[in-house]
Amino acid sequence: MTAPGAAAGDGASARPAPDDGARGTASPRPAPDRPTRDDASPPAPLVDVRALSITHRDAPRPTPADVTFAVRPGEALLVLGPSGCGKSTLALALNGLVPHEVWAETDGEVRLGGDDVAGMPVAEAAARVAMVFQDPDAQIVTTSVHEEVAFGAENLCVAADEIDRRVDRALRQVGLLDRRDDSPDALSGGGRQRLAIAAALAQGAPLIVLDEPTANLDPRGAREVYDVLGGLVRAGEVGLVLVEHNLDEALRVATRVLVLGHDGRPVLEGAPHEVFVGGAEVLESLGVWQPVATVAAAALRRAGLDVGAPLTIEALRTALRSTGTCTCNSRSGSGDAAVDRGGGPSGPADSTGGCSCDSRAGRAGDAVRADSGSRVASPDSTDAATGSGDAVPGPGDATTGPGDAPILTAAGLTVRRAGRTLLDDATLRIRPGEFVAVAGPNGAGKTTLLQALAGIVAPPRGTVAVDGRDVARLRVRELRDRIGYVFQNPEHQFLATTVRDELALELRNQGFADDAVDARVAESLARFGLDGLAELHPFLLSGGQKRRLSVATALVSGASVLVLDEPTFGQDRARAAELVAVLTELNAAGTTVIMATHDLQLAAEVADRLVVVADARIAADGPVREVLASGVLDEVGIGQPPLVRAFGGLADERLRGITRMRDLPGAETGAVPAAGAGAGPGPGAGSVPTMRTTTDAGTGVGRGAGGDARPGTGRDGAAADASTDAVAGGDPAGPAAPGPTGAPR
Repeated sequence: MTAPGAAAGDGASARPAPDDGARGTASPRPAPDRPTRDDASPPAPLVDVRALSITHRDAPRPTPADVTFAVRPGEALLVLGPSGCGKSTLALALNGLVPHEVWAETDGEVRLGGDDVAGMPVAEAAARVAMVFQDPDAQIVTTSVHEEVAFGAENLCVAADEIDRRVDRALRQVGLLDRRDDSPDALSGGGRQRLAIAAALAQGAPLIVLDEPTANLDPRGAREVYDVLGGLVRAGEVGLVLVEHNLDEALRVATRVLVLGHDGRPVLEGAPHEVFVGGAEVLESLGVWQPVATVAAAALRRAGLDVGAPLTIEALRTALRSTGTCTCNSRSGSGDAAVDRGGGPSGPADSTGGCSCDSRAGRAGDAVRADSGSRVASPDSTDAATGSGDAVPGPGDATTGPGDAPILTAAGLTVRRAGRTLLDDATLRIRPGEFVAVAGPNGAGKTTLLQALAGIVAPPRGTVAVDGRDVARLRVRELRDRIGYVFQNPEHQFLATTVRDELALELRNQGFADDAVDARVAESLARFGLDGLAELHPFLLSGGQKRRLSVATALVSGASVLVLDEPTFGQDRARAAELVAVLTELNAAGTTVIMATHDLQLAAEVADRLVVVADARIAADGPVREVLASGVLDEVGIGQPPLVRAFGGLADERLRGITRMRDLPGAETGAVPAAGAGAGPGPGAGSVPTMRTTTDAGTGVGRGAGGDARPGTGRDGAAADASTDAVAGGDPAGPAAPGPTGAPR
């Protein structure tokens, strides 16, 4: 199939189509080989990509392959596709980093303002294309926030007074103006991502290319970033190319969507509504994220409720209001239920869809509150004589009874670094077999809490215990035998030069025999779809593949507690569904899972218990539904998960208070939730692969100091994806079995 291009040259048709239920059967239009021009003489393309194919060293085929598109001022192209299809490689080619800095064989053309980037120095291309990478640490080079934002403009020889103006404006736009004198190292992961975006804005390039720009941001931060990007697009100041899994936010600005297949070739192109509604079956087969509203509406239509085919939560709520399911009498615009107010560049979506009822109707109210503060406790929590008078956060209502002894505890945990309090007086009791989600704004202390619980950063003595033993006093091997940890940035935990050796490293350190090491490594490679990549360097994997490897290394020794920091970051829908299925299987088999996430819908779908961290303190802790009903997420500024926003305050008893996809009328049975907002069953959802466990320590079960058997790492049915963004491997075996669909975050 030739690369899409028609919408690129059609100024009017490039805008998102109205979210009209009558268009629900429309199919994405095929496009000619080259961009066209209309009679209105639209602006010249900022970037014009023609039949571009990129083949990395030793790769058997190009990824991406035969891609054609153009982007003009005021347009935003959203690029989607499964992990390893070449999305990041395509982004790097738009300013000449591929092939000038990252060697690869290229065919076709990339033209910037009519000039071929192949003959253009990278410095000249940088004046026309600003890049925001998937990993902000890969592009931060200075020692202060102000200097980092000024760096690009200084290298482009912009006048000093203009640099100061750009820096202040960019920092204000991303909410970092008050941190201008701080070191980038003092920012959270999300803060560093906003810093990278500010640096790109200050560069002043007319085209901005963003690779997963909100992956490390909390929901509020993501909304703020897209407020900024949307304003720039609507004003016609810039053009955007977005590689993004956060569809709920990206669809606020995207004017067109380009979907690449497993082989890196374009398979769909068109306006957002055309692609996500008309091409839903294709997206499902590819394992690509779909908007939560689209997936939820499909389930409701199966149940006989006509809500059209909305793309955003705001449009879905408007449609639900128009059906008479809302408890309030304010239904302005109810006749316009099908209009997707948040699906295009017209402006930021209203969080309530125009409804004046309490979106938290049905909340538990005072019964949920543990005290006059914002902390929430589960029914079996106990009081402690704390200085603040707060109730000790309870252990939730997950998989064990209230009498079970905790496996992991924190008491008065305080962490200070460089004169700053990162965590203040945290108290937790986590029981065996719980699935705990930790949420909160960027910089609130989530990662600090997780690292202290896992002993990655040694907590003060006597404040954290696992199996009754002080974490601060355990040797590294004893600690890793009990707690596995997955970092927010996968590259921070890679030590070996091949994927195979990375998986084997911990087992060899623990003294496993060679045959046992080989067996466990083989199981992990198969389970996480890495067996075709075993001999590659971990740094040459795509972002999603690095994430899968990091989880595999934490699980390979069979720890009974698994701690994960943003585990679905960078994953496509199919791989995220597989990962979440593995986590739920481990949890069902007795593994305690503690997961920090910005993806509030993921927390609602899979966790038993939700801990909310804000301003370095635990703001709430309790069963997920109670914490969601308490309103604390709104109070700390991150807002509610998408389904809570859509179904809060509805009169229909079938719909009121729904928080999970699988609870929707019309939801297909036999599926497990995928990661991400919109996680849940969709058309053609596949079954959960069954975890394979054995009685042999070398093939799946290990024993800790206490002699407890732990589930191994093998699982049948994992599909291998042998292609990567950085190094294309062999042809994939085909799309992973379709699983639950949804959009992340």
